[in-house]
Parts: sequence; C-alpha cells; structure tokens
Amino acid sequence: MSVAERLEELQKRARKDEKIRKILLETRNERDPLEAFCRACRELGVPIYEMELVEAGEEFYAEIRRSTNGGGENSPLLAGEDDFYELFFAGL
Repeated sequence: MSVAERLEELQKRARKDEKIRKILLETRNERDPLEAFCRACRELGVPIYEMELVEAGEEFYAEIRRSTNGGGENSPLLAGEDDFYELFFAGL
C-alpha cells in the first residue's frame, strides 16, 4: 500500500473517531511535528516514516511536472502539491 493510500485510510479513521483525530492533531504542537505525527501513525498501526512521507510528496510532484509539457520551463508551478503531511491535515 502506498503512503498516499495509508494516509487516506488513516484520514478516514480519524474522521470517524474523535480520539484518533485528536491524537493526530495534537502532534502539530510538538517540537518536531512531523516526527510526532509519524510516530502516532505507527502507534495507530499505520507504518509511516518521516523520509517516506517527504519522498512520496516529492515523487508525486515530480510526476506531475514531467506529465505537463514535458516537464520543462513551461510546467505549472504547483505550490504545496508535494506536501502530503499538510494535505492530510487540510483534509481533516
């Protein structure tokens, strides 16, 4: 299962279960929010690691860039589209 699929499944669980939602939202107040978020994911049975999450976003963004106009200078600037972490919380 891809990182995006795991995040989507976790997001569905968090929307249904206020306790899970609260646990995940509270990670944003930690000194290292990304690390705390990934640790909480693993504790909830969803194996997600920091570099895996960052890499998935960058890979997704690179695929989009390559698919538009050959990925050259005329490719659109897609601000924020590579940040699965922020997109996860926006979806909550």
